[in-house]
Amino acid sequence: MTTTLITGGTVVNATGRGAADVLVDGEQIAAVLAPGSTLLGHDLAASVDRVIDATGKYVIPGGIDAHTHMEMPFGGTFASDTFETGTKAAAWGGTTTIVDFVVQYAGENPLEQYALWQDKAAGACAIDYGFHQILSDVQDSSLDAMDELVAEGVSSFKLFMAYKGVFLSDDGQIVKAMQKAASNGSMIMMHAENGSVIDLLVQQSLARGDTDPVFHGLTRPWQAEAEATHRAIMLANLTGAPLYVVHVSAKQAAHQIALARDEGQNVFGETCPQYLYLSLEEQLGAPGFDGAKWVCSTPLRSRAEHHQDHMWRALRTNDLQLVSTDHCPFCMTQKQLGVRDFSKIPNGIGSVEHRLDLLYQGVVTGEITLERWVEICSTTPARMFGMYGRKGVIAPGADADLVVYDPAGHTSIGLGKTHHMQMDYSAWEGFEVDGHVDTVLSRGSVVVDGGEFHGRAGHGRYVKRELSQYLI
Repeated sequence: MTTTLITGGTVVNATGRGAADVLVDGEQIAAVLAPGSTLLGHDLAASVDRVIDATGKYVIPGGIDAHTHMEMPFGGTFASDTFETGTKAAAWGGTTTIVDFVVQYAGENPLEQYALWQDKAAGACAIDYGFHQILSDVQDSSLDAMDELVAEGVSSFKLFMAYKGVFLSDDGQIVKAMQKAASNGSMIMMHAENGSVIDLLVQQSLARGDTDPVFHGLTRPWQAEAEATHRAIMLANLTGAPLYVVHVSAKQAAHQIALARDEGQNVFGETCPQYLYLSLEEQLGAPGFDGAKWVCSTPLRSRAEHHQDHMWRALRTNDLQLVSTDHCPFCMTQKQLGVRDFSKIPNGIGSVEHRLDLLYQGVVTGEITLERWVEICSTTPARMFGMYGRKGVIAPGADADLVVYDPAGHTSIGLGKTHHMQMDYSAWEGFEVDGHVDTVLSRGSVVVDGGEFHGRAGHGRYVKRELSQYLI
């Protein structure tokens, strides 16, 4: 068992910051100590196997990305990152745990799909991982499977109000799943867009000959997101199920979540880096087919309507609780499937490597505090999805998932710079961050240090999650 002392840094938890040394024994944090503490009168640094000098830097709990899609089948192709390449890229960016999605299409057995995803991830992941379960076919067998999956540590289930014939569940199916969640304590996650309205607008757009990528956003208007978010909240209110709305991009949808929370309902929301920084005008509306790089759902919103500013505000006020990536990368060769029809462009942006940096830039610009950065990137995901105490905090007994972050460093994002995702372009090309991930530990093992990757496929372990620790 290797012992490590991280010394000289400022330890930052969601609850505050302070100068402290962190002692790691094997895979866990053994102690958080006053700077320069001794062991039985002896220099502690001389008593450990490894010393990491964090002078002038922040020591934070490893990031938790609670929304990723490695190897996801979509639109006739697969997300380009495997569990190996995607988790390696995550580690480069200071993320030490992901929660990915098991995919179930209509007619498939959720338990068999769970076993398949376990086989995909086992021996491949460079960091720890857990699973949510997608349910697209809410039958009696699916409801029975929900109980069995909760016992396996899959305590959250994702439903869709869009993608007819692929993932969409009708309101009755959604209510059935919510009733089950209310009885077994699990969390319902919702892709909230009005699929019927979107399908109509897409058909009308294509009939007019409007086929460029920008029309992906224009045919998924904010009204479709806000209406579906409100409807999901009402169904959750009816059943008593906790509700977590994924990838919130429209300020009107965030407002629906805020209203429900003000009434004391267990409703939560995440946003993603793309909805904080990118826009329909600047990226999705890029000339020619270039906008396909930024096709994702929910879509990028208009900067003129101030959706991005509202997302930051909602994070400050806790109307939205955390930031995940919805990492679902595709190469441009795959995006070309929709070169004549925007509705055929595989939906997804690659961000798993950049989330921590992009959110830290929000600290630099005054959008969020240092503690809130840690909270929305690590602590709240751990609490929301049943991992807190083991993950999401620097405290004795927690897993030694730690990041040494240099506020005086600099990160240039782009292909050939900080880009280890399995993609042939970067959605974040040219972004500059006033900070840098220097050292990353996953369960006590150094996986990134000195600009080099020291991890390995298979180091990551499955996290058997408990029920949410974030409910009222």
